[in-house]
Amino acid sequence: MNDTLEVLAAHPLPAPPPADAELLDAYSRAVTGAVERVAPAVVSVEVRHPIGRRGRPAREVPGHGSGFAFTPDGFVLTNSHVVHGATKIEVAFADGRRLRAELVGDDPETDLAVIRVEAASLVAAPLGDSAALRVGQLVVAIGNPLGFQSTVTAGVVSALGRSFRSVSGRLIDNVIQTDAALNPGNSGGPLVNSRAQVIGVNTAVILPAQGICFAVAVNTVKLVAGQLIAHGRVRRGRIGVGGQNIQLPRAAARARGLDQGGGGGGGGGIRITVVEDGSSAMRAGLRPDDVIVGLGGEPVSGVDDLHRLLGPERINVATTVTIVRGGERLELAITPEDSA
Repeated sequence: MNDTLEVLAAHPLPAPPPADAELLDAYSRAVTGAVERVAPAVVSVEVRHPIGRRGRPAREVPGHGSGFAFTPDGFVLTNSHVVHGATKIEVAFADGRRLRAELVGDDPETDLAVIRVEAASLVAAPLGDSAALRVGQLVVAIGNPLGFQSTVTAGVVSALGRSFRSVSGRLIDNVIQTDAALNPGNSGGPLVNSRAQVIGVNTAVILPAQGICFAVAVNTVKLVAGQLIAHGRVRRGRIGVGGQNIQLPRAAARARGLDQGGGGGGGGGIRITVVEDGSSAMRAGLRPDDVIVGLGGEPVSGVDDLHRLLGPERINVATTVTIVRGGERLELAITPEDSA
């Protein structure tokens, strides 16, 4: 053993090239700087959920996730699946404080929620711009996985513009994929860039895969959080139909100007199976077996497209719905209503 130490002392390992050392130091400074700025805003969200079978008294089970303050006056962002239906919500700060929180509103369709604590002068994490992200960019995730508070992982943006299906069945668009390691309990925590700006809210991992994790883009977060604070929910348009996705034969789609040129099939659409009584669809004259192929001049190839187009800006605004009925293409006037 002494001989080995003498050899090592006499022949030390070569130092890394200065350029490599500088790069590693710059990487470390970026990660530590982001953590020092954002970590004080990150909280552990602890909840109680009622469970029980029919005819039996409900009992409460604990759950937890992560979140972060985004305003100094007590508004905290987290995931909808962390707090939805909870009978009790508490927030634990990194400095040891524990405060009762109230649900401001949650949106299962984007898996986002806003809660609030009675506190002032909180450290608030700054929100960035997810539209400026690039694949390969450094990102840092901060959260409380498996109860280990203030855990930090780092990685890169693996892909942009992903779509991820929420627990409600609706697609969340513009989702960020990252390889920054996430585990149960990270849900609701921030994904941060090297400038210590939140660019996403961590929401899901793909099991049993490794390094495939997702975060809701912060530009989506800004829109949803604003509506949750203002209305307690996200307002969306609805027209009052039920239907199923279908694929039109290429020849039929091309003849009606519906072929979108993808793959070997024709255009897609939604075959209406149900029209709700008194709905805007009924007033517009839609019928079962009509096929919806457009709304407001935009193509509709399936239910996800229709959901995407029925945003809050279309509520109570007259537009047109394009359908195929009996082999003919028709445009009908329709006014989407509030989904509430």
